[in-house]
Amino acid sequence: MIIFPAIDIRGGKCVRLEEGRFDRETVFAENPLDAARRWVEAGTQWLHIVDLDGARAGRPVNLPVIGEIARTFDVKIQLGGGIRTLETAEQVLAAGVNRLILGSVAARSPELVEQLCRRHGEKIVIGIDAREGEVAVDGWEKSGLLRVEELALRMKQVGAKRIIYTDISRDGMLTGVNVESTLQLARQSGLAVIASGGVKGMEDILALRPLTPEGVEGVIIGKALYTGAIELADALRVARGGEV
Repeated sequence: MIIFPAIDIRGGKCVRLEEGRFDRETVFAENPLDAARRWVEAGTQWLHIVDLDGARAGRPVNLPVIGEIARTFDVKIQLGGGIRTLETAEQVLAAGVNRLILGSVAARSPELVEQLCRRHGEKIVIGIDAREGEVAVDGWEKSGLLRVEELALRMKQVGAKRIIYTDISRDGMLTGVNVESTLQLARQSGLAVIASGGVKGMEDILALRPLTPEGVEGVIIGKALYTGAIELADALRVARGGEV
């Protein structure tokens, strides 16, 4: 199982939101490079980066610092936030990003997702952010367009292979990952699913680890790392099958 340390960027700083709310923000690093360095030195092979400003603006806003992270560290990056056109997708990949996370555009423009999947294959990941089973878009400020499972099946039809599933109600709350819904989505869609939202301790990693054969291939960890509830080196070891 893959562990993805999260770096959410807003106003050029590394922050965490509670339940996706921009009015409930905590700054954890003035410079996102410091957070990246910390996780890379702990042994991660991946970083999960979200351009929160980009998610609201509809275009990447913090790409210069994200590109600097890509150039500075030997680590793979998946990026979400504001990737809504072919041109933007190419720009982000050219900056050194390895995977593009398509969120709002997946719900609104499946034809664009299909084009990108044909062109870039495994570099495309669908970000499905859910509030009470409904897909939320535009920086999580709008919801009700689609049910989660409906969007997942649509994305499978247009060529997507992988989903990041975020339970917004748990994100940044340290209440535990939604194991049941994550597993259900993997089974219903037949796609690889990365869990996100609410990870609070090693028990979440232990709960998800046996689900790898079912299609749950990884988990994104944010606030639990920044508060010290989880040590990344320990999480990486346990995810690979080690003892707690």
